[in-house]
Amino acid sequence: MGQFFTRERFGHPQFLAGLLLLVFTGQCFWLLLRGTRPLDVNSSLLFRVQEGARQWRGEGVAGTPSPERLEAAASPPPEIEQNQGYDPDHSPLWYLLASLPLIDWQSPSQTNLLPYWAWMARMPYITFGILLGASLWYVVRRLYGNAGGYIGLTLYCFSPAILRHSTLWFAEPEMGAVWGTFGAIFTAIAVAHTLYAPREVILWNWRRILLLGLSLALAVGCQFSLVILVPIALGFMLYVAPARRWSALGIWAAACVVAAILLLAAYAFHPEASWQGIRHAHFFPALWQAFAMLGAYRRVGNELMQAGPSLIVMLPVALIAFLSWRRARYFGNSAPLLVAALFLAMAVGTPHYPGAGFEIIAVPFLLVFVSGMAADLLETQQRTIVSACIWGLLLANAVWNLMELARVGRG
Repeated sequence: MGQFFTRERFGHPQFLAGLLLLVFTGQCFWLLLRGTRPLDVNSSLLFRVQEGARQWRGEGVAGTPSPERLEAAASPPPEIEQNQGYDPDHSPLWYLLASLPLIDWQSPSQTNLLPYWAWMARMPYITFGILLGASLWYVVRRLYGNAGGYIGLTLYCFSPAILRHSTLWFAEPEMGAVWGTFGAIFTAIAVAHTLYAPREVILWNWRRILLLGLSLALAVGCQFSLVILVPIALGFMLYVAPARRWSALGIWAAACVVAAILLLAAYAFHPEASWQGIRHAHFFPALWQAFAMLGAYRRVGNELMQAGPSLIVMLPVALIAFLSWRRARYFGNSAPLLVAALFLAMAVGTPHYPGAGFEIIAVPFLLVFVSGMAADLLETQQRTIVSACIWGLLLANAVWNLMELARVGRG
């Protein structure tokens, strides 16, 4: 126990990161306090919670046809009704997570309980937002040091897009998929790096195998189209550990088995329900015609602008530095940029749902890339100027975001 509570794990940097996450949590609660109204309990939110609560009570499998839906207060959305009663985009895990705080509540029947119900229905996504921020801090600090960690976490904690998705403020519930995707990519990379250790790699990595399997299950369970993470994770593992490819393949296969078991558990271990759910799933919903539509690119650009003014300023600078500075084109910077570019391309190709999910999934990877480039620029001879520009932008972004939050609810 004494080795666990060390200065490396619980020192000054961790304290400052905790304060930033506390500020992030406060902003989420402020947004709910000033913005949540009874009208925010819409039919989509109500249906999602009812479906999950129904499965928690053992009355069927969420996201699949059931006679109990006829007595529900909220009817299924059109995409489910047109898909023979099966959710084409989500597994039951999506519903189970959404309804976890409200297992015993079928609907907010009393008017005075509507605000409380709306708050509780958003708690899982605020939790995912906090966990994603902690994960981003851990990854960025390990890759780029304390400076990179502070930059990445500050951009994250004062990002309007992250705050909106964490509180479902005019946003779809995507934070579970975002955290799962982030965890799957960087856990796969971390596992591959450990393969050079002189140990029995399969057994020694059992914790990371479970973590990778959990991340894949969370991502795919919250959005079927994220099954693309399975080959992406394998590709990164084979690239990072070219001399241990069979070991990487074995660990990847073991993690996939863990993910499959967890997804089967989400279907209450009903093979028929899981097979029908997979058969009716839309794994690759891309529309190739969308890549020729200017509106699709404009929509993605507008979503990126919601990620924060500082990111909009820092991203072009980081891209220019990355392309013109050979020293910056190493794996730690290239990997998050490639992943972000892939998901942005998928967002363009899916102008409807789940395109919004791909857009917000790309944001944390862009934050990692920008943080890495900023940390590299801080090591140049122009450190003083770069530092003043970066921290000035971060401070301005934080003040602007807090001012916008103060206006919420004023009309």
